[in-house]
Amino acid sequence: MNRANIPVEDLLPHRGRMKLVEEIIEVDEEKATTLSNVSSNWPLFDGKAVNALILIEIVAQTAGICNCWHGIRTQGEEFVRKGWLVGIKQSHFFVDVIPLNTRIITMSKNIFKFDNFREIAGTVHIHSKIVGEITLQLVQVGSDSL
Repeated sequence: MNRANIPVEDLLPHRGRMKLVEEIIEVDEEKATTLSNVSSNWPLFDGKAVNALILIEIVAQTAGICNCWHGIRTQGEEFVRKGWLVGIKQSHFFVDVIPLNTRIITMSKNIFKFDNFREIAGTVHIHSKIVGEITLQLVQVGSDSL
């Protein structure tokens, strides 16, 4: 796995309030690990904390980093960097809310790949405790599918 000195913005289209991942810790063609810190600017922030549902988006962004990194490495700069449509196969949350300024470590792994389809297993940690386990299904939006 690569220790990543890659700006998140180079691999994700998310900006402003929807950019939840702050740092790429490690990335390779099958998995990624990222760092996020709960901000008052985040969606679902109620003045004190964010709803645990936000973990789904953090896993999706972490998966996007992995799959975009791999796409650029294999296809070069012509890799289509459009988003991925995400379906939630299952999710288990072990917290209801996450307080402001909480440091979140997220790991995603491709557990199944076929063409532009991925099934992703994501695990979210706070203080080395698992707070979410999420399985997503992703389909990449290509320029010919629009």
